[in-house]
Amino acid sequence: MTDEEHRLSRASFLKAGLAAAAVVPVLIGAAGSMSDRKAQAATKPLDLTPACHDGDEPTPPEIEGPYFTPGSPERASLLEPGVTGTQLVISGYVFDVYCAPSEGALLDFWQADRYGNYDNVGYTLRGHQYTDAQGKFTLTTIVPGLYPGRTRHIHVKAQLPNASVLTTQLYFPGEPRNNTDPYFDQRLVMPVQRVPNGRTAAFDFVLSSWDAAKK
Repeated sequence: MTDEEHRLSRASFLKAGLAAAAVVPVLIGAAGSMSDRKAQAATKPLDLTPACHDGDEPTPPEIEGPYFTPGSPERASLLEPGVTGTQLVISGYVFDVYCAPSEGALLDFWQADRYGNYDNVGYTLRGHQYTDAQGKFTLTTIVPGLYPGRTRHIHVKAQLPNASVLTTQLYFPGEPRNNTDPYFDQRLVMPVQRVPNGRTAAFDFVLSSWDAAKK
């Protein structure tokens, strides 16, 4: 095996380091029963996608669409009274193009409700948040519904501090309309997993640090 095959990418090393704190408690209890180990395996977090490699291309842009509303509330959960549907938890990291995790990156999400309708008066199923010191984010929401002409998707604006804004969308695997939606991009598909209380998904954003003032 060559040295290159042995070499971890910078992103892999960073992710390994970010996960180390969470792994240590599991190792301490590694001598548990088979049922304990099966339970741990069942709750193992999804691998994040797309993987970030040194010099990776930024996450591709998508259209904004007609339903963006500025000034959304800062919150990591879009669940509130009156919002019904299948719960969805999306987690991931924000990296720059050199695979360095970005603290304080902005993520502004908006989506349709379970029936395919947007709230264009208030801020239902709309909210923004900032990544933590490790560049991580978690969004709790619902699986969006369908509406004419589009496949299932979630909108997002993402921005590194003092940089230009990326407008894009996140898609779901195995949707029949993925084959007919003119805006669908396979590179923006999240891995989605069924869990007892709904769904979990994962996605890493790779953003350019190009200063918007230089645009």
